[in-house]
Amino acid sequence: QVQLVESGGGLVQAGGSLRLSCAASGRTIRSYAMGWFRQAPGKERDFVARISWSGGGTYYADSVKGRFTISRDNAKNTVYLQMNSLKPEDTAVYYCAADDPLVTAFGQYDYWGQGTQVTVSS
Repeated sequence: QVQLVESGGGLVQAGGSLRLSCAASGRTIRSYAMGWFRQAPGKERDFVARISWSGGGTYYADSVKGRFTISRDNAKNTVYLQMNSLKPEDTAVYYCAADDPLVTAFGQYDYWGQGTQVTVSS
């Protein structure tokens, strides 16, 4: 199985930037679509961004469109989420997930990381 570990979270001021990383191990993520999700206290887990297995397609929640950018480096087996113009409502635990077509159809996520906390103040 593939293991996913998020990093890069922290405390930032509103308007600041942060880059999250999702490092995969165990297997290559080359053929996986990858996604980022987030969950705020007392809220359901929400979709944030998705990148296709080829890197040719990206998709974003309306709430982050224009501010966040998802990217991948398959050579490093890593996915990133660049977050700019952060708002207090972006505060959440951010999770990385992998969509393996050999497990379930694309659109369903099969592997999840443990999350990294992002807190936006002011």
